[in-house]
Amino acid sequence: MHHNDAAKASFIAEKLISGRRLETGEYRSLLENRNPETARRLAEAAVRVRKEIYGDAVFIRGLIEISNICKNDCYYCGIRKGNRSCERYRLDRETILACADEGYGLGFRTFVLQGGEDPYFTDGVLCDIVSSLKAAHPDCAVTLSLGERSDESYRRLRAAGADRYLLRHETADPAHYRKLHPAEMSFENRMRCLRSLKAAGFQTGCGMMVGSPFQTADHLAEDLAFIEAFKPEMCGIGPFIPHKDTPFANEPAGTAELTCYLLSIIRLIHPPVLLPATTALGTILENGRELGILSGANVVMPNLSPPSARDKYELYNNKLRTGAESAQNLRELDDRMRAVGYRLCTDRGDIRL
Repeated sequence: MHHNDAAKASFIAEKLISGRRLETGEYRSLLENRNPETARRLAEAAVRVRKEIYGDAVFIRGLIEISNICKNDCYYCGIRKGNRSCERYRLDRETILACADEGYGLGFRTFVLQGGEDPYFTDGVLCDIVSSLKAAHPDCAVTLSLGERSDESYRRLRAAGADRYLLRHETADPAHYRKLHPAEMSFENRMRCLRSLKAAGFQTGCGMMVGSPFQTADHLAEDLAFIEAFKPEMCGIGPFIPHKDTPFANEPAGTAELTCYLLSIIRLIHPPVLLPATTALGTILENGRELGILSGANVVMPNLSPPSARDKYELYNNKLRTGAESAQNLRELDDRMRAVGYRLCTDRGDIRL
């Protein structure tokens, strides 16, 4: 790294810290010229703005993986339709509600129902589950992460009581999108879904894999410009981790270093954003989640799924599923957070605008 490059990165970092936005080319330059000093400066500024809004609170979300059946064939995903060696499962309504009951007893006040695009979960079935969950625990938030659905479907789910919806945009570049997904999926439809979710009144989350196949600094700069314009209430990013039974089995994984750098940038672009230190980050690096929190993240999502389902919901290889990842071990997770100066917070953890 030449001194000039480091100086350029430093200059652009200060511009972001003071102004909260950059041109796409400036985001690219910030990525291409990144260095430990700029990363430290961005993390320090990100932590400062995060503490102004959220203090030392780290919000917990109870993740319930409701199905690993999926009609899509995304090239990066372990539960893709084409993976014949994936042992499929689907949780029934009673099991999902029981997971939420258990989580409620442990202190969770947000539940994230996540799954593949499983045709079984029609609007009728899902609305019944959501409204039952909200009736049982009216003080809780319900987040859904169930992929692309119709505008009407999103409106119905919102009316049934769902509060938030996570749908990663994966890439803001249409050509890159086509390299990650089969022809029947489209960038245009993904963007329609995100706009539709906001229109339906959801707190909406987007996000992307870091280091996905074919991803360049240009792509990530487009992602950051998209996040700046879209202003999501949540943003989920984590390193790409290959899965052995996919076309990308032999692609290299993304890095914790770049993921944390991007976490800091996203916090600075949109200070109130709810920003998870993801399971993928904790999978790739033993203290990955702590590093994420120290880079500006303020959410962790332990797993409330039944243990048998955890083993089968394998989006990528070696996914964490025990230890601090299981809700029963919230104590360990809290200890980990306290060790770096934060604490788990058990309220709904709404965005503070």
